[in-house]
Amino acid sequence: MPARLLIIDDDTRLSAMVGDYLRAAGFEVEVAGTLAAGRERLLAGAPASSEAFDALVLDLMLPDGDGLDLCRELRAEHRTRQLPLLMLTARGEPMDRIVGLELGADDYLPKPFEPRELLARIKALLRRAAPVPAGADEVLRFGRLEVDLGARVARVDGKPCDLTSHQFELLVVLAQSPGRVLSRDQIMDALKGHPMEAFDRSIDVHISRIRALIEDDPKEPRRVLTVRGAGYVFAKKQDAD
Repeated sequence: MPARLLIIDDDTRLSAMVGDYLRAAGFEVEVAGTLAAGRERLLAGAPASSEAFDALVLDLMLPDGDGLDLCRELRAEHRTRQLPLLMLTARGEPMDRIVGLELGADDYLPKPFEPRELLARIKALLRRAAPVPAGADEVLRFGRLEVDLGARVARVDGKPCDLTSHQFELLVVLAQSPGRVLSRDQIMDALKGHPMEAFDRSIDVHISRIRALIEDDPKEPRRVLTVRGAGYVFAKKQDAD
């Protein structure tokens, strides 16, 4: 069954071109030109229904509001919390992208872009969001923290953490190599070729979000540590483990 994508963008010419390109690549694609229309389509049905989407491509600037507002709503709504979300932006300021990632976007792509790159990024998002194959339902346990690969959820003291699919996958990469320092390049390679430039700070933004959810004090992390000039390391043990 082909993956279903929703594009929310008021640029009708761009949406039509991208929609045709993605349909030719085997996806089912729907397009909404406003936040209101996109919100209605996204929140109309339950994730398990035939109306559910597998990924969202969301423009930052829309005629009836800001895509960041919808991003915030989707991450607060249980039914859409794990929906892979790629944000499009014509804004050149890095802070706009960082804010989008902090609000829960899994990736971003500045305009103008090549449809081929958008396709590659969507495929990467869908790979990371795919269920773990049968027999791979391992649970990584680190004291109060559990990383459930089968359920694709991290828990602290049994309570699920509100991670996006990309943030969960990033946590898995770190947790599967406890005690090993991983550079940003190694992390990107482990994330199945996620196309982020080496100088980009989006990994740092996602790490900050992960820390906010799994650390007792995100400002003084004890589980996901920064190794200055080298990368990040997942601590094998904490005093409370």
